Amino acid sequence: MTESVLLFIFCVLGGGMVAQWAAWRFRLPAIVLLFALGLLYGPVLEILHPTKMIGPAFHSLVSLAVALIVFEGGLALDFRQLKEAGEGVIRLTLFALPINLILGSAAAHYIGGMTWGAAFLFGAIIVVTGPTVVLPLLRHAKLHPRVAAFLRWEAIVNDPVGAILATLVLEVLLMRPDEGSGTFFGFILPHMLASAGLMILLGIGAAWGMRWLWVRDMMPEILKIPVLITSALVLFAMGTLAMDGAGLMASTVFGMALVNLRIPGMAEIQRMKEALVVLIVSLLFVLLTADLQRSELAHLSWSIGALTLAVLFLVRPLGIVLATMRSSMPWSERIFVGWIAPRGIVAAAVAGVAGLRLQDAGYPGAGQVMPAVFAVIASTMILHGFSLAPLGRRLKLTLSNEPALAIVGANDWSSKLAIAVHKAEVPVLLVDNSSLDLVRAEAAGVPVLPTEVLSEEGAESLEERPADYLLCATPDAIYNGLVCAHLTPHFGSQRVYQVSPGIARLDQYRGLSREARGKVLGEPSWNFTLLETLVKEGWRFINLTVTAENKDAILWDGSNLLAFLVLQKGVSITVISAEDEVHPQLEEGHIVIALVPPDYSEDSLLVHHNGYQAGA
Repeated sequence: MTESVLLFIFCVLGGGMVAQWAAWRFRLPAIVLLFALGLLYGPVLEILHPTKMIGPAFHSLVSLAVALIVFEGGLALDFRQLKEAGEGVIRLTLFALPINLILGSAAAHYIGGMTWGAAFLFGAIIVVTGPTVVLPLLRHAKLHPRVAAFLRWEAIVNDPVGAILATLVLEVLLMRPDEGSGTFFGFILPHMLASAGLMILLGIGAAWGMRWLWVRDMMPEILKIPVLITSALVLFAMGTLAMDGAGLMASTVFGMALVNLRIPGMAEIQRMKEALVVLIVSLLFVLLTADLQRSELAHLSWSIGALTLAVLFLVRPLGIVLATMRSSMPWSERIFVGWIAPRGIVAAAVAGVAGLRLQDAGYPGAGQVMPAVFAVIASTMILHGFSLAPLGRRLKLTLSNEPALAIVGANDWSSKLAIAVHKAEVPVLLVDNSSLDLVRAEAAGVPVLPTEVLSEEGAESLEERPADYLLCATPDAIYNGLVCAHLTPHFGSQRVYQVSPGIARLDQYRGLSREARGKVLGEPSWNFTLLETLVKEGWRFINLTVTAENKDAILWDGSNLLAFLVLQKGVSITVISAEDEVHPQLEEGHIVIALVPPDYSEDSLLVHHNGYQAGA
């Protein structure tokens, strides 16, 4: 391998994944860390210059990667989400876009000092908010589904529309002096409308073709993902040949059509594609930022700084207020959406291509477009990335900031466990497909959800609730395992638990596969029958506060209590499992929820433990 390839792998791939992990571990916006990494590699240290390393093909590869991102974003645009968020989505995609174009262009001319042509190009570019930035932020923000739908639909739908709009403005600006309105209305505008319409039809047609092949079992599983990715790229290439920007529309429509045609097996494929997109986004953010040169950053001026502030605090908020007038959206949602509008890779890519074409044509003021767009991208990524979650909490638009537990299966002992967690003032949700089984817990104030979690409606309803850990507690071990396996992508494999199916069925070779079940609750011998029998015999759940005197005795093997959970209010939930390699460390103030016998007392626990210690 050449040194440049090794440097690419180490800096971009390695650094990008470290940044993604650090963002997850410390709850930081990943895009901000990736952006900072690219600045470090490029303008600061000057050890990475993708255009020189890869050559002219770099921008083409970026465009292909963006096509995959908007395709995967299209897979998230389920029309059922429009039931509650439809009015807001329409206003953000149809009304707000032209308003932001006008306001952004005016700000670029009067505040940024650009000529009207360059100002309109700037205004067209910044109307996009970018799924490459918005979608990663939404994954960690825990926003209410309605508000998340606003931002998701706006980012994905406006991306191709904004790219086409920028192309339209560019073509008008590059018209020769002898070409009048007849050329625009007779050729340019009809060509763009026809290209966009054709790409929409191709995207829908390609999705129908996929469905036809899949439901007739004419597509092997191993080819499904490669064929989908290839189809998205081919549609992008066809659209780009017809018109710049139309390719993004084709890829987006293809993804939207696939998810709304309800093709069996799409859920698993979509999860794999999400992982691929995380890798692509990491690469693109680092590479595009590293490609910036010090000479380009030198174009930043006070006028561009003032323009950036105007976009942040005037253009976007005013555009949203005007677009949502006389709507049912509460002011909290308007304020939130008016502030959160991070720009991303599509804006950078369009600005790079369109700005250079305008500059090469000798258009006055064209050199200001790229640094001005870069300033907006940088400021919105940093400010909106760090403020999205705190602002959502401040406006009460988030689900919960505390770790929460969801228990599937309402029976005698699981209902009492949910009540004990609720009494500890830790968020808990009890789920069952029988409303009657939920009555006792609901009467005690426990939030309940009457639904079948394996249904599409049930899975969506569960995602709308603040749940970080899952415990399956039904009598059916196979059903418990199925629920855990089905919801693992949402919760994570280390956060799904189920009541033990029995010691024999935990055999690593002959028993239930770990991939087909959750981790066992407590010890392998604590199966459903045992727990049900103990509760019938009078065993009860208690909330035991950890103190300096009892912390060594609670989890002692010889104690006569069954410890289920360790709670640190507002900080963490630990579900005790024999399959965990690291056992929980108790600290003073923690709350342990345990099942204890009828004659249990804390004094007897301490006496028993101290006596054993003395004898040992």
